[in-house]
Amino acid sequence: MKNLSLVLNLVLAVAVVILFYLHFSGGSEQATKSGNPEQSAITGDLRIAFISVDSVLKYYEFFKVSRDKLEAKGKKMDTDFKNRAQGLQREITSYQNTVSNLTIGQAKAIEEDLTKKQQNLRMYQESLAQELAVEENKLTQDLYEKITAYLKKYGNENGIHAVFKFDPSSDLLYAGEVMDITNDVVAGLNDEYKTTASQPADSTKTKK
Repeated sequence: MKNLSLVLNLVLAVAVVILFYLHFSGGSEQATKSGNPEQSAITGDLRIAFISVDSVLKYYEFFKVSRDKLEAKGKKMDTDFKNRAQGLQREITSYQNTVSNLTIGQAKAIEEDLTKKQQNLRMYQESLAQELAVEENKLTQDLYEKITAYLKKYGNENGIHAVFKFDPSSDLLYAGEVMDITNDVVAGLNDEYKTTASQPADSTKTKK
């Protein structure tokens, strides 16, 4: 799940670029009419804010619920794989204990069968890992889309042109509390999530 935190940092960076572009491209369009685009960009009233990435990941219900589901699925996959591996190990142990009583042909046939089962088990393990990776990538993409969309909406409604992340790894060394919109953003994201989660599933199907 550490990758998700890194992706959220990337989301905020992309959002900053987009908001800066929208702000200055809008300012440039107005300035073009007055004949001085550079002056408009420099003297534009740029409003910025920041959020705590850790707090968003900690309190955003969509992420918490989705993460818990993904972790539960991963544990279930791991248990299933271990059960299959233990079953194969029992077959191998049984073969080792009885091989002295088998003919060469019988032993060879069992060894070939066990080898195929080992190969299938490895392929199954790889398929589980790939399936889990796809699910994690989907969660990452969903998180990206939801946060980016909300930051754009929040920025438009509150006249904010850029949102930075503020933590020990960021380049933002100081920011006044008045610029902290973490609680507002988390509350807004959760409100949107609750609204979406409370909506009934689409049951529009063709009736025969």
